[in-house]
Amino acid sequence: MDDPVTVYSAEQQSLRKYAMLGYAMHLFGLVSIIGFVIALIIVWIKREDAVGTVYHSHFAWQNRSFWWFLLWFVLLMIPTALTLFVVPFYVLAMIWFAYRMIKGWIRLNEGREVG
Repeated sequence: MDDPVTVYSAEQQSLRKYAMLGYAMHLFGLVSIIGFVIALIIVWIKREDAVGTVYHSHFAWQNRSFWWFLLWFVLLMIPTALTLFVVPFYVLAMIWFAYRMIKGWIRLNEGREVG
């Protein structure tokens, strides 16, 4: 049985590549802040181009995930500091964020919206 082949327009291929790059840079951001900076720039620039496409949900997902991650990371630094950095509670935020980026990337590869 043959699997159907999805044909993307040049604009859709471009948006797909930028969405993938956004996911990759967000994940890279967990080890280097420059990844977050690059990802946020990509998301803010390309999200308007993606309105009306499946990729708009991916750019919105990346954007929302980052800001929620930042909030939880900062809040979880409080109990981490109270334990004198023995118990790294902030890692929970990092795991949650990685999960969201991987989930979005999988949905992107399936050609589906996320969220």
